[in-house]
Amino acid sequence: MPSEQVGTDMSPARHPIHFGFMATVGVGFALLVYFVLINVGALLAWIAAALFIALGLDPIVRWLERKGLPRPAGVIIVVLILAGLVASFISTLIPTIVNQTTQIVANAPRYVDDFLNSAFFQSVDEQFQVRERIDAELAKFFANSENVTGIFGGVLGVGSAVLQGAFGALIVLVLTLYFLASLPALKIWAYRLAPRSRRQQVQRLSEEISSSVGSYVIGQACVALINAAVAFVAMTIAQVPFTALLTFVVALLAFIPLIGAVIAGALVSLVALTVSWQTAALFAVIYFAYLQIEAYFVSPRVMQRAVAVPGAVAVIAVIAGGSLLGVLGALMAIPVAASVMLLLKDVFIVRQDRA
Repeated sequence: MPSEQVGTDMSPARHPIHFGFMATVGVGFALLVYFVLINVGALLAWIAAALFIALGLDPIVRWLERKGLPRPAGVIIVVLILAGLVASFISTLIPTIVNQTTQIVANAPRYVDDFLNSAFFQSVDEQFQVRERIDAELAKFFANSENVTGIFGGVLGVGSAVLQGAFGALIVLVLTLYFLASLPALKIWAYRLAPRSRRQQVQRLSEEISSSVGSYVIGQACVALINAAVAFVAMTIAQVPFTALLTFVVALLAFIPLIGAVIAGALVSLVALTVSWQTAALFAVIYFAYLQIEAYFVSPRVMQRAVAVPGAVAVIAVIAGGSLLGVLGALMAIPVAASVMLLLKDVFIVRQDRA
């Protein structure tokens, strides 16, 4: 018996070579995984975005299935509607947005001159000589050839980022189509990875999570569209310039829960200040008053089918998701937090109550 214990003892003290070899293999495998994640990080983000969009469109496809349409026909209809909306957006809003963006860039020197010649800046400049310091710093900056080269490289970097973003959008759309068409088969395959004794529970939790994520995506899209419509009306009433461009920006930011609409309102208010403080005040009163209505009446009704997340958890999730994956992480943060809370409630807490 003692000889068997010695023979089966794999402690580091008795087998240092084996332990060192396995530790080296483990470190090497960890480095390999890190290398793969670093180099395919963009692809993983595209896959996550496509799956997120597919889960959001899946409730519409299932609704069409309940109306008697086969799933392939439902997927084609949803994709055609989505493609039509994107095409109409590109054909109508993009030229206006490009035109207004060009106007902003062209008028930027005039805006700067107006600000520098304003009474507020003149009073500050008389006390602190701000203009002389700004001119000195600009002259020093452009005197350095490395800074000029860095600006040129930054312009090239922006162009490269635009091309990469367009390619990523195409990949996301293609993956969304495949995920949406094969989502039931993917779920069945994933359920079989769970042990047979727990497969039914895994299936129930997965269906509940996917349903809540789909409801959240559709609800957030509706809230963002309503938010952008209200912002458009408020900007039209207050006569804020560049309405189409700013409405597009508001719609994008409104997709970010909790903080996106506030950032959008502050941004549009700053642009309105270039006209007058009365214009900015009128827009801010209308828009931020709507945000209170949205928080207490619109969002609860639209999001009633999604899993509720406490406010503190939602804020932490959005900040963490934004830090990890940027805008995509902020968009996915609340559904992921809701899924984690559901798993804790139905798995961990139930297990703890039985213990």
